[in-house]
Parts: sequence; C-alpha cells; structure tokens
Amino acid sequence: MKAVLDLPQESISSRAQIRLLNNTFSRLVFSFGAVPFVGVPFAIWLYLLDNQLGPTIAWIVIYLLCAIMVRIWHHRYLREARENDDDAVLRRWLPHINKVAFAHGLGISSLYFITPQTHNFDFFLLLNISIAAIVAANATHLTPVFSTFKRFFLGSWGLLNLGIVCRLENVMLIVLMLNLLYGFAIYRHALTSHAFFIQQANLEEQSARLAEQFRQAKEEAEQALRDKNQFLTTASHDLRQPVHAMGFLIEAIIHKNHNDALMPQLLDLQQSVRSVQLMFNSLLDLSKIESGSIGTTTVHVDIGALLDSAITLFREEARSRGLVLRTWRPGRRIHVMGDPLLVRQSLINLIQNALRYTQKGGVLVAIRPRGAQCLLEVWDTGVGIADEEKGKIFSPYYRPELAWKIDSAGHGLGLAVVARCAKMMNVEYGMHSIEDKGSRFWMRFAQYVGEEKTSDGVPDAVASVSRHSSLRGSCLVVDDDPLVISAWKSLMNTWGLDVRCAASAEEAFAIIDDGFTPFVVLCDQRLRSGESGFDILKALLERLPNVSGAMVSGEFNSPVLKEAEEEGYLVLRKPLEPATLHALLTQWLAG
Repeated sequence: MKAVLDLPQESISSRAQIRLLNNTFSRLVFSFGAVPFVGVPFAIWLYLLDNQLGPTIAWIVIYLLCAIMVRIWHHRYLREARENDDDAVLRRWLPHINKVAFAHGLGISSLYFITPQTHNFDFFLLLNISIAAIVAANATHLTPVFSTFKRFFLGSWGLLNLGIVCRLENVMLIVLMLNLLYGFAIYRHALTSHAFFIQQANLEEQSARLAEQFRQAKEEAEQALRDKNQFLTTASHDLRQPVHAMGFLIEAIIHKNHNDALMPQLLDLQQSVRSVQLMFNSLLDLSKIESGSIGTTTVHVDIGALLDSAITLFREEARSRGLVLRTWRPGRRIHVMGDPLLVRQSLINLIQNALRYTQKGGVLVAIRPRGAQCLLEVWDTGVGIADEEKGKIFSPYYRPELAWKIDSAGHGLGLAVVARCAKMMNVEYGMHSIEDKGSRFWMRFAQYVGEEKTSDGVPDAVASVSRHSSLRGSCLVVDDDPLVISAWKSLMNTWGLDVRCAASAEEAFAIIDDGFTPFVVLCDQRLRSGESGFDILKALLERLPNVSGAMVSGEFNSPVLKEAEEEGYLVLRKPLEPATLHALLTQWLAG
C-alpha cells in the first residue's frame, strides 16, 4: 500500500507516519497560537502612524479564535489516534490537516493585504521579513509531512508575492526577485529537512525491529536453556544409571583380575570412568547454576588433583594423534581458591581447546605459584590466533579464521565457557598467541596457604584397590534397572557380601518374609511400578528397626529426596563411587 504522506511506496510504516503527523500537527497548533502576537507590534506601529487599526485588530482576534479551535481539534485528533487504526486515522485526518495548513498560510500573508497603505517602505519591508521568518520556521516544523508544508508554503509565500506585485511600486521588482530566491532556498531546505525526518523514522523502525529481534532471540535462548535444564532434571535419573553401573562393574572386574599385565589398562579404564562421572556431575551442576537453583562456592581446591583427573581424559586422544601432552607443577600440593566445579570445567575446556587446534607438537599444562597467587597455564603449538581476532576469541560461537580449516574445530563454545566460569569465580583470565606458532591461555587464582586437606580430585586408583577389604554380611537393594542390579550383585559379591535385589515393595517384603535379614537396605527413588522408594525404605526400616538404610538416586532436584534429607535419612547420589560405598558399608558393619 502506498504511504499517504507523499512518501515512496513502503518507505515507512503507518505507525511511523502517524508519529510524523503527530509532530507536524502539534507544530501547526503552536504556530497558530504564536502568529497573532506577530501582528501586535505592527498594530502599535500603525497606531503611531495614525492609521486605522480596525482591520489589523480584527485579524488578531480572528487568528486567536482560530488558534483555540485548532487546539480543540488537535485534542480530538489525539483521542482518535489512540483509539483507532493508524491507516484509518491517516485517511481521515491528513486531508483536514493539509487544509488547515493552507488556510494558515493564507491567513499569515493576508496581513500584508489588510494593512492600510502607509507609504512607508520600512513598514512593509519589516512585515515581509516577519512573514519570511515564520515561513522559515515552518520549513522545519511542518516538513515531517511534506504535503502539509507544501500547502502552507503555497498559501503563505504565494499570496505574499502577489501582495508585493500589487502594493509595491518602484522597488517591486527587486523585492520580488529577492523573495523568489528566498522561497527557492526555503523550499530546498524543506526538502532536506523532510528527508532527515524520513531517515530518522526509518532508523527508529530499524531500531525497534532490532530490539524486537533481540528480545525474541533472548527469549528463545532463555527458553532453550530452560528446556535443556528441564531435560537434564527429568532425564537425570536415567542418564546416571548406566554410568553408575559402569563404575560398579569395573570395580568388580579389577578385584577379580589376576593378570598383572592387564592391571594398568584396567586402572586407566577405572580412572576414565571416574573422570566421566566427574564430567557428568559437572554438566548437571552447571545446569543447576544456570537455572539459579544453586550458587557458586569459593573453597580451597587441590588443583593438582584436578589436573591429574583431566589429563586422564585426554591422554589417549593425544597419543593417538601423535601429540605430546605434558604437565608441570611444583613438588608440593597447591590449593587455590575457587569453585571445584568451575575450576574443573575450565581446565577441561582449556586442554580440549589446545588439543583441538594443535596439529603437531604438543600441549603443556602448567601450575605455577606466583607469590600469593597461582597461575594455571595451557600452552600449545597449534595454529595460533591472528591479532585482529584476539578480542573476539572468548565470545560465544566465535571461531578464528584458521579454525575453519580444521575438521574437529568445534562450535566456539569452549573458551566462552572458560570466560564465564572465570567471571563467576571473579578470577583473571587471558591469552597470548602468535599466528602459526601457538597459544598460551591462563587463569590466575588466589593461592590457599592454610592447612592442607585431602584432594578434591579423583582418588588414586591403586590405593582404592588395596583398601577395599572383604566384608561379611547381607544387603538388600531395591532397584528395577536390570543393568544396575547386575552391577550391584557383581560388586557386592566381589566384596564378600550376600546381596538380594527387589524391584518393588512386594518383592522386598517377600524376601524379608523368606528369612533374609540384611544389615543395610539401599533404595532407589524412581521405580517403574510407580512406588516411592522413600516410602519403601521407611516401611522396611520400620519392619527391621536395627537395620541401617539409605536412598541411592540419580535425581538431584527431587522434593521427595529433599524431604528424606530433612528427616535425617542418608541420600547417596548416583553415580556412586565404589570407595565411598565401601567405606559406608564398613562403618555400618562395625556399628
């Protein structure tokens, strides 16, 4: 639809045209109210020249009355503009506003005609200049809607030039030529001013569209984040089950293995599974942080232990690609202040990023104490980063130019996650890189200098084998996943325990009725039968008052489990570390 304000087709929307019309009409109302006061000085001048004041006074009064009527009309227009469709308002009101502008132009120049003949050239020259000033002012104020300005300009400047021809004699030609030149300049200025208003309207519309697109994109991103967190919350139990079973099965295999040649590979496999468990927990914990369900905590973290855990994840990848993955650290334990989850996530992402962009050579991960601080550095001999790209390297989804040549270059999220983790922990981070030579990424932590505590990393695998001594007793497990049940039986039997498994309350009580007396009951919360594992645990402990018990679940945001913890029951989270389970069972047996 062609715009109704004499604009190019589809140049601006009806909403933008309404804004321009509002601006033009309000300026027209102001001009109507101001012009009568222009006639007052000339009325005084006529009085001093002893001329008739009647026509000039009548002009002033009529103009004041018209100004009041136009203002009332303007209020009516504003009310309809708020209540009605934009196109309908434009079709109804624009012709009327144009007519008012034309009448306003005629009314201004009519003062030139109704003024009595004074034979005073200075009087008419000043009157001509005053009307020219009014026309110049409206050349800016009325040009948002150019059709309105054209009618005002034709009425005012056209009638004024006609008056010059009729009333001036000797100097008529000179004044007329000057007026025509002035009118041409004013018209060109009005065209420029109109183009400025249209450009401003276009910019406002583009800005509004960009703001709306940003709002929609933000809402979509937030919805995607909520969906992802909801998925992880809902699927947490099912995702944790196989990881939980895998840890138990590998622990059982290590205990049953008698081939010393296989032990290093089995220990590496055990360490890798533990690292997978850590990464899985990190993913879920990051999801909880993003959803606002938990906050970050600043504690002292054994960064060396975290480094050992992370290196285990990438050792085989580096070896298979012919890369050297090395570490450097001081001979003592180093504890830094930070959130264990975020430190681990940052370290893993930095090592993964270094390996991803390194084709030959290797990667060095260094822990360097620097006074009261500790520098975590990841060096690589990769493709490097160009100078013009260094400022964007920590931005989400940004990949440097050289990275597009690498098949496994990822999606540009790893370093963005590092930057986010660093900001959440309030630690400094940065990088130094030379194109085609390599890069160095670093994070600077405050060093903890107090009493050393046990590492927050993965416990040593060899030590875990030696301390898992044999146990004696019976255990009842309530779980309905066949893979998990098999893992429970393998691990418990390896430790010397007699274990029975039930998938429902009916099966559990049937086992008890057959004379099986466990020293501990372990229940999963979510069962396919729809029963609550917590209710089953309470019923079993009521039946067996001298038996210990705990919930073992993969859910991290369950109101039932929260209730269980508040009531004093022990809740163990899947995937459960075999070492933790063994220590707990040993304590219960001793009790």
